[in-house]
Amino acid sequence: MAETAPIRIVTLTINPAVDISTSVKKMQPFVKMRCAEAQRDPGGGGINVARVLKRLGTDATAIYPAGGASGQTLSALVEREAVRSIVIPTSNETREDITVFDETTREQFRLVFPGTHLSEFEWQQCLDALARISCQAAFVIASGSLPPGAPDDFYGRVVQASKGAARVIVDTTGAALKAALAAGVYLIKPNLREFQDLAGISSADEPSLIAAGRRLFDRYRIEIIALSMGSQGALLLTRDMALRADGLPIVPVSVSGAGDSFLGAMVSSLAHDDNLERAFRYGIAGGSAALLSPGTGLCRAEDVQRLAASANVTKVYPV
Repeated sequence: MAETAPIRIVTLTINPAVDISTSVKKMQPFVKMRCAEAQRDPGGGGINVARVLKRLGTDATAIYPAGGASGQTLSALVEREAVRSIVIPTSNETREDITVFDETTREQFRLVFPGTHLSEFEWQQCLDALARISCQAAFVIASGSLPPGAPDDFYGRVVQASKGAARVIVDTTGAALKAALAAGVYLIKPNLREFQDLAGISSADEPSLIAAGRRLFDRYRIEIIALSMGSQGALLLTRDMALRADGLPIVPVSVSGAGDSFLGAMVSSLAHDDNLERAFRYGIAGGSAALLSPGTGLCRAEDVQRLAASANVTKVYPV
């Protein structure tokens, strides 16, 4: 999808990371394991979404805090991918996360750290930066976990700071997500476990998920729920429509970044037109394409285009 006109999209990542990925012959306890050469990628939900948007021809501006030597590395990695940035300096080091691929079992191990502590001044600076430019944005995408120091209602504050934006998208979990929903959002993208936690259900059959989604629409101000379910595909729900996408036959190389790739590909499509079925098709393609990239490499544009053409999307209702 080549961009035909400038479209302002802003992403906010309050808990970014430098993602380090490598592989070993076999994971074993208490022994020195020789690793392959490390690959470093910029990480954190909003940064990953901005990376995917850029690859699909849609520019975005990424706001994130960064500090110390690892923060300098993060900024250099984001710049390497030609993603525009607004960097908020922090006094503490930016976190580093580690992903290890076991070549024998073909299992992936992900070590995710809590993140650097942010002072009130630092996280408020992120909100202030967002408020300054969100009035020019068609989409604001706030994604990822909260670091120590950030308040539980941070994403609710993000919604308030983005009042000038046409559409606010939030991708997080737990109390942080509920705070955003109370303020009102355009779209959320939970995985199955996150959706079940939010809706207070344990079932995973399609009728139960759709019924739970309807209750969420009644409880909160949400326009769209994009529910990703791994190999089982995905559901896209609005008050008046439910779409089902089958899982694509992918042998995964990695599971890192599938959700961010799903969201980035979907928003890239929505930024050019409001066809939800087409956007959903690109979302399932983006999430599936990420499984083909080793480490934390995210999806590739050519894979997204190829898989979008073969994605099977059906309308559950109205028929």
